Amino acid sequence: MMLNIVLVEPQIPQNTGNIARTCAATGARLHIVEPMAFVIDDSKLKRAGLDYWHMLDLNRYTCIEEFFERNEGDYFFYTTKAKKVYTGAVFNDGCYLIFGREDAGLPEKLLTDRKGENLRIPIASEARSLNLSNAVAIAVFEALRQNGFPGLTSESPRRL
Repeated sequence: MMLNIVLVEPQIPQNTGNIARTCAATGARLHIVEPMAFVIDDSKLKRAGLDYWHMLDLNRYTCIEEFFERNEGDYFFYTTKAKKVYTGAVFNDGCYLIFGREDAGLPEKLLTDRKGENLRIPIASEARSLNLSNAVAIAVFEALRQNGFPGLTSESPRRL
């Protein structure tokens, strides 16, 4: 199963680094839509990704329109504004899990104009949102769980 994680205008390098590590560890492809609030070689970004960068399938786009021109598939937009809970979606091979900026989420126009499902992760009513890297991890592992964790091992990791 190929899983695609899309970050639209990420703002915090540590989050993007953690997400890159999750992608590398699960075989998911990472798509970053610019502009970003940092440069890709930011030390905080690299530190969060540690030694996983060589395992990462990274694609970058100058704008969201370029992303949609170059990629087709099932789109899942993660937003606190959605009514549907992420566990109610069916994730197929090649789907795109799309996440917005840490400070603003996905643009409203994107949520209403693009074909796809708007999904939310339930949280306490007093909380504004989850950390972006945590939300991505939750979404990735639900998609993988539904498909039997293809290509992943349940054995303990090898230590060097």
